[in-house]
Amino acid sequence: MVIIITRTLLTYGFIVLFFRLMGKREIGELSLLDIVIFIMMAEIAVFSIEDPNNPISHAIVPMFILVIIQRLTAYISLKSKRFRDWFEGKPSLIIANGQVDENEMRRQRYNFDDLMQQLHEKSIKGVQDVEYAILEPNGKLTVFEKDQPQSTGFVHLLIMDGEIQHDTLKTLNKSKQWLEEELTKKGYPALEQISYCTIDQAKNWFIDLKDER
Repeated sequence: MVIIITRTLLTYGFIVLFFRLMGKREIGELSLLDIVIFIMMAEIAVFSIEDPNNPISHAIVPMFILVIIQRLTAYISLKSKRFRDWFEGKPSLIIANGQVDENEMRRQRYNFDDLMQQLHEKSIKGVQDVEYAILEPNGKLTVFEKDQPQSTGFVHLLIMDGEIQHDTLKTLNKSKQWLEEELTKKGYPALEQISYCTIDQAKNWFIDLKDER
């Protein structure tokens, strides 16, 4: 037990030291490389603590090598934008001029649930209130709102990713037939072509077609 406690404390100390060597950037932003290194360090630390028979250097040396790799790639990234774009990825424009780019979302394996969650986390009611939205390489969504919000009051999501939101219709005490009729009046008879559709409390509709850009 004493050996396990000692190895745990030593491993903890070395990990803290190595993270300090990796720089403050690691605390706030995680790139793909950062995540890989953190996972590998965690696995190495577990093996080191679970198997007291192995010298602790068998854990410290691989961790130190990972730190060298991280610092080397960070240095190259500072010097080369091409390497940085290839290694860490480029920002992706998800919403432009208030229109969703479904093709880019598919390329990034980014779905409407992710989009709506991150918009709501920023207190944005819907896509109609967004001028631009950029998916950063670290997975965060940077949003630029329109100068004048397009929605009024609560926004009801009727169609998302081409699928009718039946729970919303139930809340509004409306039917699928009502939705189809209303969209037909507005010149959208084919629901499968609609990517995103909402109605707010002032009865303002917002409709975004699939692959419109």
